[in-house]
Amino acid sequence: MSDNVNHPKHYTSDPSGIECIQVTEHRNFCIGNAIKYLWRAGLKDGDEKQVEDLRKAVWYINREISRLEWQKSKK
Repeated sequence: MSDNVNHPKHYTSDPSGIECIQVTEHRNFCIGNAIKYLWRAGLKDGDEKQVEDLRKAVWYINREISRLEWQKSKK
């Protein structure tokens, strides 16, 4: 039986045997979310979902870059 709340298949099917949250909880919000979307890219039905997840990962990466650049400009 699948548990889509506590252990969704697209976060637990990695060959390493670890769950995505075990990695992402040690990162900040944007980096964690980018990892999450990269982790699950291609694990849901449809190529459009894979592209969507990759675009979301890029969005969070760009957001983190902007945050770091803004932070640096304040010094």
